[in-house]
Amino acid sequence: MTAQPKASHYINGRFVEDEGGKALPVIYPATGETIATLHSATPNVVELAVEAARAAQPAWARLKPVERGRILRRASDILRARNAELARLETLDTGKAIQETLVADPASAADALEFFGGAVAAFHGDYVDLGGPFAYTRREPLGVCVGIGAWNYPIQGAGWKSAPALAMGNAMIFKPSENTPLSALALAEIYTEAGLPDGLFNVVQGYGDVGAALAGHPVVAKVSLTGSVPTGKKVLALAGSQMKHATMELGGKSPLIVFEDADLENAISGAMLGNFYSTGQVCSNGTRVFVQKGMHDRFVDRLVERTKKIRLGDPLDPETQMGPLINKAQHDKVLGYIEIGKKEGATLATGGGAPKLQGFENGFYVEPTVFTGVTDDMTIAREEIFGPVMSVLSFDEEDEVIARANDTEFGLSAGVFTQDMARAHRVVADLQAGTLWINHYNLSPVEIPFGGAKSSGIGRENSLEALRHYSQVKSVYVETGSVESPY
Repeated sequence: MTAQPKASHYINGRFVEDEGGKALPVIYPATGETIATLHSATPNVVELAVEAARAAQPAWARLKPVERGRILRRASDILRARNAELARLETLDTGKAIQETLVADPASAADALEFFGGAVAAFHGDYVDLGGPFAYTRREPLGVCVGIGAWNYPIQGAGWKSAPALAMGNAMIFKPSENTPLSALALAEIYTEAGLPDGLFNVVQGYGDVGAALAGHPVVAKVSLTGSVPTGKKVLALAGSQMKHATMELGGKSPLIVFEDADLENAISGAMLGNFYSTGQVCSNGTRVFVQKGMHDRFVDRLVERTKKIRLGDPLDPETQMGPLINKAQHDKVLGYIEIGKKEGATLATGGGAPKLQGFENGFYVEPTVFTGVTDDMTIAREEIFGPVMSVLSFDEEDEVIARANDTEFGLSAGVFTQDMARAHRVVADLQAGTLWINHYNLSPVEIPFGGAKSSGIGRENSLEALRHYSQVKSVYVETGSVESPY
């Protein structure tokens, strides 16, 4: 099996290779085999990308927003037309089940390009009446922006970051995760085919040193990162030291609260989506599932019953419901947390193993895992695992569960299941998180902002908020009378 691209990087409208960079192997998580070998960017490649973006951006910014949007909408149409082949590429890159990537990956990127391609034409400044004199504001692009993607949603991340940046008149240099470098290159080709001028979307591969070189480059005006909290703190410190704009979409240990009046099957569906989708490798996952005591036992019994039926297997088989983790390091990390959970006294209700599937013996599989009897101080309830491991905790009262849910450094997401809508709105108002759901979990339509609070991030992806984060405001005062002066 192979997925070798034409070259490692995409700069100024064409593929670029520099074998002087460190080798970057692409591993298919289902088998452990190498399906492509790329190279990390050398300093020369970084400079080529920055110069291409810097040179192309001013003319792009001068276009009417509707003209920029027209190109993004064409690219969106191409993404949709090639959804099947792009979904397969994303499955090879990530190991995620094809039944997921067909509906959640290229399609999400297409949604972003379509939305921002249309929204930007109506996104502009304000007129301010000053009683004779007046003022107006202009929304202007920042210039050259850097996007640093995560490995769990590679093409979605590339679309979420590039669409608002490009729509607003910026250029973008995108560095995918070194674990999943392939689909951003496909997106770059699609942009070119759609008519995007050369130099406006460049893809540069590499490890953390390449991300640091891009984020710290003096030409770069903004950096947008999706990643872990420790990485985010480093990148934000670097950007802040140079007064750059920054958006940080980081990790979480999000609470999902199930009150005893909730619809049982819906609540379990939400908890499973919030823990097992994408093999649990989702930053917003609701991995602390708080269940009110009157519902707890019924919830656990049915949850275990449904979890045991999840089908692991070949990610390219449409019947497979869960694929492997991204790599061996993550596989070992998740299994390590499962052992810690058992040692600290949590009850392993189901899962916890690392199955060797026929034909995929070297794949990085972990069974969907549910712990019960979890307490707030346990490691599995405090630290982000990023795997298919659910912790179920019990609670008595509303005020109690809100306090416990908020007792964390994270604040990315939260969810509430209840049929009492007054309580639902009351609880979400008190939860310290940036993205919340009532009676569902993990849906992220492009029309609404996505992002976190506290250590989970700064800024927002998606919606008109993203256009604000890829622009700056210029204020203009206009005098219509004489200028009075005491001098």
